[in-house]
Amino acid sequence: MDYQTPVKKLYGVGDKIEKSLHSGGFFTVKDLLYHFPRAYQNRADTKMLADEGAYGEYHSYILTIANEPKAVMIKRGMNLLKFRAFDESGTVNITYFNQNYLKDVFHQGTTFRFWGKVTKEKRTLCMSSPAYEPILPTKPLDALIPVYPLSSGLNQKFLSKLIREIVSEIPSFVVDFLPKEVREKNNLPTLAYALENIHFPKSEESLEKAIRRLTFDELYLFALVLSSIKTVQQERQAPRFDDTDISELLALLPYTPTNAQMKAISEISLDTCPKSTDFYIKPMNRIVVGDVGSGKTLCATAAAYIACKNGYQCALMAPTEILANQHYESLYPIFNSLGISCELLTGSTGAKDKRATLGRLKSGECQFIIGTHALIQGSVEFNNLALAITDEQHRFGANQRSSLSDKGLFAHTLVMSATPIPRTLSFMMYGDLDISLIDEMPPGRERVSTYVVDETYRARLYSFIRTQVENGGQVYIVCPSVEDKKDDIDNASDFDPFSFLFEEHTPPLKSAVDYAKELSENVFPDLRVAFIHGKLKGKEKDAIMSEFSSGNIDILVSTTVIEVGVNVPNASLMIVENAERFGLSQLHQLRGRVGRGQRKSYCVLVSDSKGENAKERLSIMKSTYDGYTIAERDLQMRGPGDFFSSGTSVRQSGQLDLGIAKSCSDTLLVHAAFESAKSTLDKDPSLALEEHALLSSMVDNMYKSKKNTIN
Repeated sequence: MDYQTPVKKLYGVGDKIEKSLHSGGFFTVKDLLYHFPRAYQNRADTKMLADEGAYGEYHSYILTIANEPKAVMIKRGMNLLKFRAFDESGTVNITYFNQNYLKDVFHQGTTFRFWGKVTKEKRTLCMSSPAYEPILPTKPLDALIPVYPLSSGLNQKFLSKLIREIVSEIPSFVVDFLPKEVREKNNLPTLAYALENIHFPKSEESLEKAIRRLTFDELYLFALVLSSIKTVQQERQAPRFDDTDISELLALLPYTPTNAQMKAISEISLDTCPKSTDFYIKPMNRIVVGDVGSGKTLCATAAAYIACKNGYQCALMAPTEILANQHYESLYPIFNSLGISCELLTGSTGAKDKRATLGRLKSGECQFIIGTHALIQGSVEFNNLALAITDEQHRFGANQRSSLSDKGLFAHTLVMSATPIPRTLSFMMYGDLDISLIDEMPPGRERVSTYVVDETYRARLYSFIRTQVENGGQVYIVCPSVEDKKDDIDNASDFDPFSFLFEEHTPPLKSAVDYAKELSENVFPDLRVAFIHGKLKGKEKDAIMSEFSSGNIDILVSTTVIEVGVNVPNASLMIVENAERFGLSQLHQLRGRVGRGQRKSYCVLVSDSKGENAKERLSIMKSTYDGYTIAERDLQMRGPGDFFSSGTSVRQSGQLDLGIAKSCSDTLLVHAAFESAKSTLDKDPSLALEEHALLSSMVDNMYKSKKNTIN
């Protein structure tokens, strides 16, 4: 057995199971070995049947079978297997559905450890389909049992059995790629130990060690891949711009730029207009990060002005047509008055207008083009593109961004993000980019008042919505789910991956589709209610957002697809349902969708969660308004997962998909991993030493994989 052994070679895998494994993304032994549990059942937590405080919760019970199981047919295609079991404190009725084969497992007088919920029906204790393990003197039972994310056709028991077979062979094929000095300096166990104990931990301590090692691995490799990306970028060249006076541009603004904006513009100028006599220089690769409304667009405008005044072309790419139109409507008058031709190119541009625009781009007559993905189509040719700007960078894959800059033989790159990130994560998020942080808001912007309420406020909340609409405002309502889905403990994916018990009960999810229907038909039949979610086609989403922006929709029910998007100055109320399901940074982004005009605006976070962690997070949102402070607290409380899986996503950026490291809130471990990567590269910049051969191979494969990925 080795990493590349096909799953078909594993014991018990026939054609049908192989197909199920393949549909779940499992093709090799390595795929299964790195499929980590999402939770662990603490089966060492054994209760007695008489412990009433344990009813309704998952626990272990050591029970002896009291009678031979009896099968009962209740209707065609459904049967029950029933028997009684007991301990010193009482007796329980146990039932299994459509599992008659268990008659050959349970026999009177045998003892098992059962894991499940005991409920009381009248005066009788009952258990339904509990997990079971025989008590054998020669085989001690594990205390912590892994619970894996499942795909169709697989179950916990069989998947665990397959992985246990692989784990038993680990000593024969797992070779540690981490340099010995790095492992010892950071007090990390071997890779073999970590992989064995992430699946079948001997104890909570061994599990924690395994998690720490595997988290370190991801972060360490991530840092090395980022270094590879940056090295390739630094080998490219772009034209040097002459130092350009932007006072003519600033004179057209109806406001005075903040110090943070001017600092970012200065950094852009230093990148593109260095004091050098060389015609070509290292290209700018910079990201401007700032809160919603902090003024990032001005920085991009200044960069475009500098490029155009130097005789080159500039392109600004936005993720949606409505955003592209918004940029064009605000920037065209400015550039037109400065004598710089500015045009728009989107998927909706008519064939005749498109041909004319493409012709002017190719000839150089069009200096500044604003558009969507249409800008990276094969038919688009530039005369001398020297600056590629990407707005809301997380909506594009890395190759989509580079496809725009590659339209010019030599081009500088500027990207913008409205997601403030913890400074401690800045290198992790944007290691291949230089960063300009805009941490100052323009004066005069009124704060959005934030409230946290539960379901008892529902009637008052509906009344408040109606008041806002009657006064001319518009309302966003954000739900965490598109459609109603029943909770499934075996298939749910939102558990804390490394809790020792299942996560605390969370309130049922509100879905955008069902909730919009309820509001339009029963609550606000006289108001204009619409819904939008990520499963809609791009044109449908743009059309709905345009209608909302134009004031033709009163209430927009949505998923987080509106987290970053169109500016609607008339929107005065943001309601977030199941607010406990969102990270702090995500909630802050949603709150930033309102308060963009002259109206007094509000954000109401609705949650019935009783969990202390959820209460603390929502309390932070109620009292904190600085995006960077919120981002730091989010990192401390939830780890970097939110920053990678939503908003500013590394996966969506096409750089690296983090798995286990998403749940890491240990900033010391993050820094240790990145410092260790730096030390490794200081010693061996190209990873050419024999001792780094395996490490070099892994980094090369990961880099090529991400380089060829377009999200």
